[in-house]
Amino acid sequence: MLREADVLSTLMRRKPAHSLAQDLYCDPGVFQADMERIWYKEWLFVLPCCEIPKAGNYIVHDIGAYSVVIVRDHDNEIRAFHNSCRHRGSVLCKSKKGSNPKLVCPYHQWTYELDGKLLWARDMGPDFDPSKHGLKQVHCRNLSGMVYICLADEAPDITEFAQQTARYLAPHDLENSKVAFESTIVEHGNWKLVWENNRECYHCSGNHPSLCRTFPEDPRYIGSDNSGVLSEVASNHVTRCEAVGAPSAFLESALGDWRYVRTPLLDKAESYTMDGKVAVTKPNSSIPFKDAGSLLKYKYPGCWNHFLSDHILLFRVTPISAMETEVCTKWIVHKDAVEGQDYDLKRLTEVWLATNDEDREVVENNQRGIQSPAYTPGPYSPTHEGGNIQFTNWYAATMIRGITGGVTPIAAE
Repeated sequence: MLREADVLSTLMRRKPAHSLAQDLYCDPGVFQADMERIWYKEWLFVLPCCEIPKAGNYIVHDIGAYSVVIVRDHDNEIRAFHNSCRHRGSVLCKSKKGSNPKLVCPYHQWTYELDGKLLWARDMGPDFDPSKHGLKQVHCRNLSGMVYICLADEAPDITEFAQQTARYLAPHDLENSKVAFESTIVEHGNWKLVWENNRECYHCSGNHPSLCRTFPEDPRYIGSDNSGVLSEVASNHVTRCEAVGAPSAFLESALGDWRYVRTPLLDKAESYTMDGKVAVTKPNSSIPFKDAGSLLKYKYPGCWNHFLSDHILLFRVTPISAMETEVCTKWIVHKDAVEGQDYDLKRLTEVWLATNDEDREVVENNQRGIQSPAYTPGPYSPTHEGGNIQFTNWYAATMIRGITGGVTPIAAE
């Protein structure tokens, strides 16, 4: 099991524009370093706010050693707390989701308000001060309907990300939406392999027959050839969408941890369906034409998303172990859309249910191959795998800064 010093040495020796060293995908020590230097430090997407629409609604999200309760309080604020009672540490909420007027520990019934204040604790003596035993808060932000948490004591500044998220998501009404369907799978592969697979479509034609009916394989459609330059078709699409108030231009952060771009689908397709037509006739966006393509967003390390004219797809990545990763997908539709009337659930979900399962298989095959003693890092395609180069550069730079305490991004050239 590698120590952090070994992880740093391996990262510093990596070959530019190549996949990572075997240990970085397989070793438990590397996984622990990833958790401590990235997952316990960065802002992580957990859920759409529409999933907990009423006071007392909550979900529990587990990430590594931590369990977090995200709840809507009586003032309509969404808050996050460590899922651990301040009495003797028992899990506070046992169910993954639910609704309660108060948060009550099942062990000794210590009772907390939805803002985390301790309301009641039986027979604790005259010197007991309830104000000193409220739930421990977790940083929490609701950004245009997407809820993020950060486990660090001091959360990174996300002012620019919040501002750009408000701008790009303005046409997409997450607040007045609902979860039509949710799918959770476990991929037996390292979380970085899950991301690398997502960041390229080099594999799409050979693995995703349903998705390739509508999604463009040309990396210049989304600026993922590592240049940020869009094709003429994609550039014209951006101009058309921005003319009706839908921000669409390629935008990536200076550190490379998030990106927005709106790409057209193939042959004026309207949605990710087998026939290319909209899946939902009651849309949750204000864009005045159906063929608005997909606003592609990612925020490392926890999510990638697709915002279409008729519905929204939210993907959440959660590492489980060095070679296990949970991928949760949520299909978001207008809150008043009626199943069987405004959308057919099979038609809405079939393309990405198939695509997710296909991605699971290719990631697992990738992981098994990397475990071979014969594995050596191979070159990324500069044409099709610029997204992989960008992701591994971000990963290496983030880990190196975290381990050394440095502030200057370091990337392979």
